[in-house]
Amino acid sequence: MTTNKELLAAEAGALAKTARIKYFDIVIDSGKGALLKDVEGHTYLDLLASASSTNTGHAHPKVVAAIQQQAAKIIQYTPAYFANSPAAELAQKLADIAPISGPVKVAWGNSGSDANDGIIKFARAFTGRQYLVSFMGAYHGSTYGSLSTSAVSLNMARKIGPLLPGVVKVPYPDPWHRLPDESETAFVDRMFAAFLEPFKTYLPAEETAVIMMEPIQGDGGIAKAPTEFVKRVADFAHQHGILFAVDEVNQGLGRTGKMWSIQHFGIEPDLMSVGKSIASGLPLSAVVGRAEVMDSLPAPGHLFTTSGNPVTTAAALATLDVIQEENLPERSARLGKLAADFFAEQAEKHAFIGNWRMYGLDGGIDIVDPQTKAADPVATTKLIYRIFQLGAIMISLKENILRFQPPLVITEKQLQQAFAILAQAFAELEMGKLVLPENAAQIGW
Repeated sequence: MTTNKELLAAEAGALAKTARIKYFDIVIDSGKGALLKDVEGHTYLDLLASASSTNTGHAHPKVVAAIQQQAAKIIQYTPAYFANSPAAELAQKLADIAPISGPVKVAWGNSGSDANDGIIKFARAFTGRQYLVSFMGAYHGSTYGSLSTSAVSLNMARKIGPLLPGVVKVPYPDPWHRLPDESETAFVDRMFAAFLEPFKTYLPAEETAVIMMEPIQGDGGIAKAPTEFVKRVADFAHQHGILFAVDEVNQGLGRTGKMWSIQHFGIEPDLMSVGKSIASGLPLSAVVGRAEVMDSLPAPGHLFTTSGNPVTTAAALATLDVIQEENLPERSARLGKLAADFFAEQAEKHAFIGNWRMYGLDGGIDIVDPQTKAADPVATTKLIYRIFQLGAIMISLKENILRFQPPLVITEKQLQQAFAILAQAFAELEMGKLVLPENAAQIGW
């Protein structure tokens, strides 16, 4: 039998350092639903869903059948020149379910990163303006445009500048910005004033093309902006002829208990990016937006040889069917309440659980020093490693945040098993029984 260690050792000589954020020394071999299996046959509960790219779970029968059937017909012929049947059907279906009124159009890509690049292109083309506004804590991707608008890791800026010009980053109203005893109204007022400051001092609103936002930040810590703040930002944008764009790559497609995370806010975007789970993890993305905006950019301004190919779009059609037929957004909302109850109970028991957030099956749990309430990355690493040893895959964000994003098809029994594993790890940390792995310094973002 080939072991995890042997395969990783063989890979190490050829894989660049930047190609993986290190967590656990396993090689994934197979998956089914919310379960993963490594090459040695160890089974794990998946609490990450491949970074929220497998909302329908692993190897869903309907998605697998769609891939197999389409692959037997034709795998690829570039949609850059000719249409294919599944992509033509998917474009209309995606336009129909977009949270945007009026005529909507779609442009394909291969990843969420290039979809966010597309937002930049379409916004500049439509408005004739250059400046882009995004938020601190954002993760929009790793291509130059999407990376330039991101602000979640210094390693997304080190050694690779200069980045795209014309990008201005403003503070995101996450829980860590809120002052003790500050009311939500006062918090929103303060954060919106910080948002406006660039426009009052050096950023001409009339030269700004787009404000890009994750209404619920993903890699920034699974944190939801206050609804009133997002409304003010969108209103400001439209008052000044600026497009309002949302990134739904991580948080869309049922993850938060609604089809799209922006639906929690009662706001319609002008543009949105979709990726990750749209094809159950196959490389497909889309920019979706108001037709007049999408028609502002001529070909080949945003097209790619393999984007929207027959296999990925067939997988996406099946994925959307599964999401709708199995009511996965509603299921996420219902099971998310169980998760919220569990983490609320654990926070009462353990002072090292600080702020925690749950939006459907989509949560961030802050691990802090019980006395100072400061972020505790050491305890966080101990926890995720012990959770791994106990049979579940969970990673950390921003050094001290547990990322809870299981596939939306996880069964209630599996969810309770996950709770039992987490509760045991929490209890063992409380009792001082957990130790760091030998490679702890290499683990995490």
